[in-house]
Amino acid sequence: MISTLGPVAESVFALKQFGRQGGAPFQGWQKGVRERLGARVAEVEQLAGRYDTDELLTLLKHPGGNPDAGGDERARQRAQATLFGFCQAAVLPHWRQMRGHLASVRDACGRISIANGMHTALDNLHPRLNWRPPSLEAPGEPDRDVHLNGRGLVLCPSLFLAGKTCMLVEDFQEIGVPVLVFSVPVDTTTATTLWGHGGGDEQALSALVGHTRAAVLETLSDSCTTGELSQRLNISLAGASKHAKVLRKAGLITTARQRNMALHSLTPLGVALLQQRRSAGRRTDGQSSAA
Repeated sequence: MISTLGPVAESVFALKQFGRQGGAPFQGWQKGVRERLGARVAEVEQLAGRYDTDELLTLLKHPGGNPDAGGDERARQRAQATLFGFCQAAVLPHWRQMRGHLASVRDACGRISIANGMHTALDNLHPRLNWRPPSLEAPGEPDRDVHLNGRGLVLCPSLFLAGKTCMLVEDFQEIGVPVLVFSVPVDTTTATTLWGHGGGDEQALSALVGHTRAAVLETLSDSCTTGELSQRLNISLAGASKHAKVLRKAGLITTARQRNMALHSLTPLGVALLQQRRSAGRRTDGQSSAA
């Protein structure tokens, strides 16, 4: 079990919630997102209407894109950029609180499985999920049978599965096994904790990566291979690969593989994060000089 698929994947689920007439728990969040998006609201709403959730998750499999692939590819890149912009406005300002809440859900499910067995944990994931050994029945549209064939199943909570009990996500990034994402109820008390104390884009973006990986992002403003990243930062190949993997899962970089080399580049969200950090640094320097 994991706590989240990351802020960009959570933004895919949030996109559908954003367009709904949500109840009281989501009204404050929707208002804040609209304020941060400003003139980009129409673009985001168009994206939500054009793609379903599965299609948006598929977009994340190839975040770099191919500029020579013609009109469809350019449209896909625009959709990716809009999605990353929505992530910055809708999820990242609250990511620290959201990640903590989702981690607590994961931990609670883990304690239940240790104390009472995995069957009980599956029964407690959601009222509409039904564990009938050897099958987990999850109502969906359309209903289908998924045969794991020994692959295993990853369980993951989400705060934004609007109108859904759960969703099966296959072949997501490097997880390697199907992921059953299940909805987590949000009441008004939880909403106040999650949306009521947003720290602003800059703080949330900084909290997402920390100082060490910020240096990796800075280095990747000029695309490079894992070996080059290792040399530029004077770290081991294993360390460079690990940092790249974490940033890739967060949607901040993309990796193109050619033979035995991996070329890492920033995504639009990674560029936005880097610009935020640079702007914050200039403001800090200016304040120090004035003092």
